[in-house]
Amino acid sequence: MAKPAVFIDRDGTVNEQMGYINHIARFILLPGAAEAVRLLNAHGHLVIIVSNQSGVARGYFPIELVHQVHDRMQAMLANESAHIDGVFFCPHYPTGKVPDYRLDCDCRKPRTGLIQKAFAHFDIERETSYVVGDRSSDIEMAHRAGLKSILVQTGYGLGEINFVLPAVPFKPLYIARDLLHAVQWILRRNREN
Repeated sequence: MAKPAVFIDRDGTVNEQMGYINHIARFILLPGAAEAVRLLNAHGHLVIIVSNQSGVARGYFPIELVHQVHDRMQAMLANESAHIDGVFFCPHYPTGKVPDYRLDCDCRKPRTGLIQKAFAHFDIERETSYVVGDRSSDIEMAHRAGLKSILVQTGYGLGEINFVLPAVPFKPLYIARDLLHAVQWILRRNREN
């Protein structure tokens, strides 16, 4: 049976935005993130991470580090009785210096390849699913995929709201203080509909 999904950007939405997470010690969960994921788990929503990780293609860190960071994220969330159902990330960059990852792909946000992979992997109810992120590229990806979107004020969010959002054609359905408030809004809205 199809389930609603919340597609969540990683850096700046789940964990502190530090530029590139080039060391495991730099991965720090944002306050309320574990509670947000736990709430989604409890209400039968799939929780799916969708993240650009072009640092791999740029040669800043190996792809193995991305997997280690995701393992750490899952372990930290498990300590708070929460879990991520799926992690989809793009390691590519068109002008990257690592040949295996130097390509113009369909999975780099705002393109929809990561969303398409998730839909191929899970039985997802599109009408009640959302994208949550701190960048206008998350909002554009949601629009291209036919999903509703929420922009959070954490990470790059405040700057995006002030300087980027006014000039782009794709607007979020809602602006939330952080991931927890976004999730509370989603759950309330899905109950009402």
